[in-house]
Amino acid sequence: MSKIAMFIVFLVAGALIAIGIVALLTSIFNHKQEGKEQFTQVVALDETTIDPAVWGQNFPEEYESYMKTSDPDPGNYFPRTPTADDPREWTTYDNLANDHRLVTMWAGYAFSVDYTEPRGHNWMLVDQRYSKRTTQFKQPGYCLNCHVSAPKLFTDLGDGDAEAGWSRMNAMDYDDAYETAQHYGAVSCIDCHDPRTMDLRVTRPAFIKGIAAYQASQGVSDYDVNRDASTQEMRTYVCAQCHVEYYRSATDHNLTFPWNNGLTIDDEYNYYQQIDFTDFTHELTGASIIKAQHPDFETWSNGVHAQAGVTCADCHMAYQSAGAKKVSNHHVTSPMADVNGTCGTCHKASDDELRARVSTIQTRFYQARDVSFDALIDLIHDIEAARTDGTPADRIDAARNYQRKAQFYMDYVESENSHGFHAPEYSLRILNDVTDTARRGQLALTGADVPSTPGPGRPHDEAAPQPDGSTPINTATAQAPTPSDSPS
Repeated sequence: MSKIAMFIVFLVAGALIAIGIVALLTSIFNHKQEGKEQFTQVVALDETTIDPAVWGQNFPEEYESYMKTSDPDPGNYFPRTPTADDPREWTTYDNLANDHRLVTMWAGYAFSVDYTEPRGHNWMLVDQRYSKRTTQFKQPGYCLNCHVSAPKLFTDLGDGDAEAGWSRMNAMDYDDAYETAQHYGAVSCIDCHDPRTMDLRVTRPAFIKGIAAYQASQGVSDYDVNRDASTQEMRTYVCAQCHVEYYRSATDHNLTFPWNNGLTIDDEYNYYQQIDFTDFTHELTGASIIKAQHPDFETWSNGVHAQAGVTCADCHMAYQSAGAKKVSNHHVTSPMADVNGTCGTCHKASDDELRARVSTIQTRFYQARDVSFDALIDLIHDIEAARTDGTPADRIDAARNYQRKAQFYMDYVESENSHGFHAPEYSLRILNDVTDTARRGQLALTGADVPSTPGPGRPHDEAAPQPDGSTPINTATAQAPTPSDSPS
C-alpha cells in the first residue's frame, strides 16, 4: 500500500474515531441533562387537578404505568355478563365460593355474601359501588375513604375545610356520599403527591391522626406526618393511608385507626377491648365480633423488611429506567411481576430461587392457616350447638369471648394481602394464637377450668425477642439507604 493510501486510511479512521467520541460525549451530556430534569411542565397542576390524565402530560412514564392498574391479571380474570345492577364485564377470584369457612366466620355480616380478590387501583371505586356489600346492605359513607380521590372531595364537602369535609362524608350514608364522590374518581396522583412540588404527602386525616397517636404511644408528642416524616418513610406512609386496620368511631362516626397502644395485633385487640368495640353480632353464635380490615401496614411493620427499612414502594413500585431518568412503576403490582427489579435489588439470587423462597413462605402460611381456620370453625359450630343442647349460659358466654379473640386474629391474617409474606414469623405466631384460643373456647364449653375470657394480647413487642435473638427496632421510623440510581 502506498504512503498516500495509508495516509487516507488513517485520516478516515481518525475522523470516525473523532465522530464516535463526539457522539458519546453528546449522549453523556444529554443523559446527564435528562437525569437532572425532574419533569417537563406541559400543564400547570394545582389542588383542583384530579384527573390523572392531566398529570400524565407532565409525567407520561408514570401515567402509562398507572393506567396498567386497569389491566386484568390473566390468572385472576373471570368474565361475566353485565347486568343493570352490575355493569362489570369481568371480576376476580371468588373467595367465598372456594372456601365456605369464610361464610361461616362472617355469618351475619356483609362479607359473608361478597368477598373477591381486589383488582387494580383504577377499579377500586367501581368494585366497591357494585359489591353486594354495598348494593344489598346499608353502609356508611366512611367506606369511601380509601376508594375515592379524596383531597378535593374533602375540601369541597367542607367548604374549604378538608377535615370538616372528611367528617361530613363519614357521617353520610354510602349511597348519598357516593352520589358526590363518584365525580372525583378513584385514588390517583393528587392523593399522594403535592401538585406544586411533587413531594409525597399524606392526605387522609385518619392516618394523620392515627400515626400521631402511635408516635405518642412511643413518647413522641406533637407528631405531624407531613412535617416530620422522611421521604423514605413517606414511601410507606402514602400506602398506609389505606392498607391498614381501622374502625368507625361510635363517638364521631369518623374512620379511626386503633393505634393508641401500638402497631401489633395484640395492641389493637387490647385497644378494642378497652373501648368495648364490636362490628357485628355473629349470626350462629351470638358472639360480639370485631371485623378486621386489611392490616398490611401493621403486618409489614412487624416483619424483617420493615426492620431493614424497606418500604412499600421499594417492592410494589420499584424503580425503572426511562432514558437517563429513574421512575417509580405506578402499576402498583406484586413484586413477583418483576422479581429481578424488586427482590433482586437486594437479594443476589436467581429469579427462580427468589420465587421459590416466596412460594415456600406462602405455602407454610396456608398450611398453618388451614389448621387454625378449622379450629375456629369447630368452635363456632360447637357454640351454635350449645345454644340448643342445654349447655349452661355462663359456659356459652365464655366460649363466645374466646371466639371474639380467635376470630379477630384469624380475620387479621386472612384480610392481610401478602398471604403471610409481609411478616412470616409474626403471621405464623398469630395463627398459633388462633388455634390455641379456639381450642380453649371449646374447653370452656365443657366446663373445664379455663378463664371466662381469654387473656389480653401479648405485651408490647419491644420486649419480645426476634428470630435472631435481638429486640425489634421502631419500624415506623426505620430508615434505609436510598435505593440505587440504576435498578437491577
